[in-house]
Amino acid sequence: MPLTETRTERRARIPAVDLLEPRARDSWTHTRDGDPRGYIDADRLKELWIHTGTACNLACPFCLEGSHPGDGRIPGMKLSDVRPFIHEALDMGVEQFSFTGGEPFVIRDFVNILDYASQHRPCFVLTNATEPLLKRRHQVTPLLDNPYPVHFRVSLDFPDRARHDKDRGEGSFEQALEGIQWLLEQGFKVSIARQTDPGEDPAEVEAAFRAIFRARTIPENLAFTAFPDLGTPGSEDGSPEITEACMDKYPTRESRSYFMCTYTRMLVKKNDQVRVYACTLVDDDPQYDLGGTLAESMDERIMLRHHRCFSCYRFGASCSAPA
Repeated sequence: MPLTETRTERRARIPAVDLLEPRARDSWTHTRDGDPRGYIDADRLKELWIHTGTACNLACPFCLEGSHPGDGRIPGMKLSDVRPFIHEALDMGVEQFSFTGGEPFVIRDFVNILDYASQHRPCFVLTNATEPLLKRRHQVTPLLDNPYPVHFRVSLDFPDRARHDKDRGEGSFEQALEGIQWLLEQGFKVSIARQTDPGEDPAEVEAAFRAIFRARTIPENLAFTAFPDLGTPGSEDGSPEITEACMDKYPTRESRSYFMCTYTRMLVKKNDQVRVYACTLVDDDPQYDLGGTLAESMDERIMLRHHRCFSCYRFGASCSAPA
């Protein structure tokens, strides 16, 4: 894919699914009923996400990236891949570098990438905090000496060992708690990513987590981010499509600033090229490939076409957190 390819050229390569619908001339800009889609225009780049690759030590059936051991849907990143983008982002005033996978610590060059990034800005890492992290403790500890802090968000699905391990594998709950405890003992900031249940009482769920932390002498004041089920890559969950009229709910620039696509971009490796995608949730849709540089990606209007956009629209879901 040439780096200079325009969105029009990309759309020409990608078959439109709605050609037989008389009003739906372009599935990027219009819904299946032919209504203009809701959209977001970028403000400025505050946070750059880096997708380290879809390989993971676990094989969770609900994984929004479809990750599992050896998975190569998105190849692993190298420091040489991301270094130019880190400096472009710095020139654009980026405030934070964030990392997701897969499991970042499975990737051979990840600690080198994290070390380089935390020389320049605060960093935020999504991790399951199990064996890949624990095996690299000797490499992680020196990051504390870098100029900027590293914040780890650890996936701990439910305050129930059996339920957590059912999908993540036997022993993964205890390993994650070990990883959390170790990170905190070293002096890193840690927060928790958990899953939600329909009709749950969030305070009750988080109280159950805190009881587990208390028993392990883990601080009870860890912050939680709760995520709905976002589906696996390429799936559709039947969410309503977001039209321009829907966006009347967010009429001002300030109210739209909570959508990740106003202030974030994500680097995704496709074959041997690094491409810029709109956010962390849409790398399974090539129409969200916004180009080969951060600058050009910020000029693109983001149509709220992906079914995961509805989670952001309805729940305010965000992968971001201050480091």
